[in-house]
Amino acid sequence: MATENAAEKTEKPKSDRPANETARAPAEAKAVKPLVIERLTHEDVGDIVNLFRKVWDPYLVGLPPEVQRAWQPTPLEFTSGMEGVTYFSAKRDQKLIGVVGCAIHAGSCHLLNLAVDVEHRRHGIGTALLAAATGWAQHAQTRSLYVEVLARFQDAMALLAASGFTKAGTLHRHFWGEDVELFEKTL
Repeated sequence: MATENAAEKTEKPKSDRPANETARAPAEAKAVKPLVIERLTHEDVGDIVNLFRKVWDPYLVGLPPEVQRAWQPTPLEFTSGMEGVTYFSAKRDQKLIGVVGCAIHAGSCHLLNLAVDVEHRRHGIGTALLAAATGWAQHAQTRSLYVEVLARFQDAMALLAASGFTKAGTLHRHFWGEDVELFEKTL
C-alpha cells in the first residue's frame, strides 16, 4: 500500500507590516486528507460501478452502444471481469475516487479502466495510480506496461506522457469503430 502525503504547505504572504504589528489570521484552509492507494477488494465493487457511471456518463453521447455498456457495468459484470486483473483503488477519507486495473500477459502489464472522479482530477490521483500499476508490473517482473486510450481523450494521453509512457501507434477503428492510441512504458 502506498500513501501520498497530500498535506499542502502554504507560504505566508510577504507583508510590508512592521514585525511588531499583529497580522490578521488568514481564512481557514481546508485540510486535504491523505491519498491512499491500495488493492481493490470485492467490497469495493459497488463503489467502483458508481465511480464508472460518474466518470463515463459525460462521454457516452455518440459512442457505440457496446462501449456504453462496457463503461457502465453492473456489479456482477464488473466482478466477472476481475478474473486475472489486479485493481488498485485511490481513496481519500475512505471514499473511492480513482481506479486502475493491471492484467499480466506474456511478460507485459496491460492497464485497464483507469478512471479518476472528475471532482478530484488534477490532484495527482491518476499519477499515483499509474505509479502503483508500475510498481505492480515491476513486482511481477514484466518488461513493459501498455494501455489503449480513445483518441478523443487528450487529457488521459497527456497524463500518460507525463508518467513516462510513449505513444506506440494508432489502432484505427479498433474499439467498436473508435480510433485508439496505444501507449507503452518499458521497464
